[in-house]
Amino acid sequence: MQSLTQSYVHGASDKPLIGETIGRFFDAAAAQWAERPALVVRHQKVRMSYAELKAAVDRLAAGLLTLGLAPGDRIGIWSPNNSEWVLTQFASAKAGLILVNINPSYRVTELEYALNKVGCKALVLAERFKTSDYIGMLRELTPELARATPGKLESARLPALRAVVALGEANHAGCLRFAEVAGRGGAAEHKRIAELAPLLQFDEPINIQFTSGTTGFPKGATLSHHNILNNGFFIGEAMRLSPADRLCIPVPLYHCFGMVLGNLAAVTHGACMVFPGEGFDALTTLETVAQERCTALHGVPTMFIAQLDHADFARFDLTSLRTGIMAGSPCPIEVMKRAVDKMHLSEITIAYGMTETSPVSFQSSTADPLERRVATVGRIQPHIEVKIVDTQGRIVPPGAPGELLTRGYCVMLGYWGDEERTREAIDAARWMHTGDLATIDAEGYCNIVGRIKDMVIRGGENVYPREIEEFLYRHPKIQDVQVIGVPDDRYGEEICAWVRLRPGMSAGEEEIRAFCRGQIAHYKVPRYIKFVDEFPMTVTGKIQKFIMRERMIAELGLKIQKTA
Repeated sequence: MQSLTQSYVHGASDKPLIGETIGRFFDAAAAQWAERPALVVRHQKVRMSYAELKAAVDRLAAGLLTLGLAPGDRIGIWSPNNSEWVLTQFASAKAGLILVNINPSYRVTELEYALNKVGCKALVLAERFKTSDYIGMLRELTPELARATPGKLESARLPALRAVVALGEANHAGCLRFAEVAGRGGAAEHKRIAELAPLLQFDEPINIQFTSGTTGFPKGATLSHHNILNNGFFIGEAMRLSPADRLCIPVPLYHCFGMVLGNLAAVTHGACMVFPGEGFDALTTLETVAQERCTALHGVPTMFIAQLDHADFARFDLTSLRTGIMAGSPCPIEVMKRAVDKMHLSEITIAYGMTETSPVSFQSSTADPLERRVATVGRIQPHIEVKIVDTQGRIVPPGAPGELLTRGYCVMLGYWGDEERTREAIDAARWMHTGDLATIDAEGYCNIVGRIKDMVIRGGENVYPREIEEFLYRHPKIQDVQVIGVPDDRYGEEICAWVRLRPGMSAGEEEIRAFCRGQIAHYKVPRYIKFVDEFPMTVTGKIQKFIMRERMIAELGLKIQKTA
């Protein structure tokens, strides 16, 4: 391979992009692999072949038209993982509707914001999940629902919303049951779905995902058929997926990890989608992999850690596993090595990206040397460009850190109804500014150094938390660690490490610091060390470092430094 002279890479490929909508591709896939297993949802005892999945999707797509929905209308889904989520994903695509993924952990105010921001005309929702009473929260927003004719809601606080579709067998006032909607479509609606297939265009929006910003309101990243169908296909290619594969998906569907890296990677290769449960549970996932003989497993690092450290881990036969993806947050090298060694994931890959890029732009290959697979996020995906730039926007030399910018088919259409924030994110040359700090070496392998906003500047030295975290993972007593910067009068910022010890282990602050001394630069040795049982994180397993920082500032009585 030619050695790079600057930090710019382009994913040249002899495999063309798919120029079809999700609906037309899905129909062809279902015909090609009709008798192959397509969907297993263990907690619902659902098992479908591709032919059965297509029939169920077509019924639902036709039923959605009876709600008065037309191509371009937005339909929200507020639910944990289940078969209905999968059906809604493909049925909405066939009907030309824009599926709006609503975070299962949202509460009333966030739900109101999301539904109104994009003008959802219909909402599919679960009755409840964990501590969330979804029906109850919706009724709080729309007391009119109790008296509404199903499908004809008129709400003061949710003016666009007309139809509410509830999962489950119970009847809820003002709501249609999911099974009822799937049975409502007649010959006319089925004919209309068939007529829509050649009319819908692959550049049209098909999905809105809200990005979890640390400040301000979430932004609705708007993605097209072309964005996510192609990304799912090339993700599956990197994993070498085939109809023989069974992909275990314990990550949430409302996020790209579930619906793109999971569902679309599987469907574009005739593989089987296997869901262990509504949400992640380490024991249930291990049982599912063993009993369903899954060949692939997805997860964020915390999920793999929870499985590897489970008390019953040794009793499960995981020898069927081959590949999968560890992504969603920086993947610790030591965790990757354990997954390869203990879980038989000899061809596991790491993927990097963001919702706004559909999401994956870099992924390691099953053929990459292990050290490359565990220490980098691989090389550029096909048909995508990336450059690393300095603060003046100039491309940096190989190995130098800078902001990662992405361009290509994968870049979102924009933030829904927010031209200003879209222009801030995507420049005039269509480069998506990720806010991530990264390096690209001479061979094109990318390493994510951290977030620009997470970088710590201590006494004029740029300190990347990821580097310290990777070092501390080598400590035999440390199970997980996160490093942040906190304000300091003398140095501007100081290093703080939150440490989770392995079960049954004990350690003091000085032991951790002594482990660092002489091994990493003195200014990288954490001044503050806090031992914790868990980290604040989003429902997708992303660590919320801004919350950690806020807690430490309050706990230590620190003053926030003002910048000019």
